[in-house]
Amino acid sequence: MLELLDAWLLAPLDYGFMKRALVAGLALSLAAPPLGVFLMLRGMSLIGDAMAHAILPGVALGFLAAGFSLPLMSLGGILSGLLVAVLAGSVSQMTGHREDSAMASFFLISLAAGVMLVSMGGSSVDLTHVLFGSILAVNTTALLLIAAISSLIVVVLAVIFRALVVECLDPLFLRGQGSPVSLIHGVFLGLVVLNLTAGFQTLGTLMAVGLMMLPATTARFWSQRLEGLIGIAILVALIASSGGLLLSYHLNLPSGPSIILLAGSGYLLSALVGRHHSLLARLRRRATPLGAPEPE
Repeated sequence: MLELLDAWLLAPLDYGFMKRALVAGLALSLAAPPLGVFLMLRGMSLIGDAMAHAILPGVALGFLAAGFSLPLMSLGGILSGLLVAVLAGSVSQMTGHREDSAMASFFLISLAAGVMLVSMGGSSVDLTHVLFGSILAVNTTALLLIAAISSLIVVVLAVIFRALVVECLDPLFLRGQGSPVSLIHGVFLGLVVLNLTAGFQTLGTLMAVGLMMLPATTARFWSQRLEGLIGIAILVALIASSGGLLLSYHLNLPSGPSIILLAGSGYLLSALVGRHHSLLARLRRRATPLGAPEPE
């Protein structure tokens, strides 16, 4: 039994690329799920996906300028994501359209522009790498960048945590207290862009949002308290990132899709048997006689 555990869990860590991939996945798993929880509570779940595509033109420009230079591609992704967020907010304010509809329009434009730029300056292999990432190709520079961005996100979230909670529950109260609601919203979107930029190297621009949103939506089936949502979401992300890497190593599967599919499996299982809002929970409520306490 111990030999089997050693072969499955510890033997892959003899390789440097697996160690770096594991640390990168764990760092993202600590920073991304809390952002996903707040996106979900604010009714902005699809905004995360839109922002993931918004960073693509900047990443593509960095690629055209210096090849696979992670610092330059990350800088381009950050600037592109922030620009799209500002443009979407400006269009929403000037025209009265909902911010999510403006964001959806800009994300489609960004996706097409990014794919066009990468295709013009590279091969189909380069395009695949940018869109889907390669967590096993994370080097020391990329690992340090991912760890630094994840640490910054956690620290800033801790600083604005109370304001974010109040904004989710009662934004009018926060505005009445004279708090800079627009600034808090902008900082939060900036953190989302930073996290997606850190994640594109490992999961690509198309799947980076998966480690942010799938654990958050999974946690909704198990807890109704904010601290529970965040804790469970982080736990799900940690299991998905480490478990997906091990599955990809032993079964010779692509790493990024393995991580996201494992997180997706957790979501589907939770939708069936979770404590709250799941199919099983609904069946239990229907089976409980009127006036009787609900089963735990």
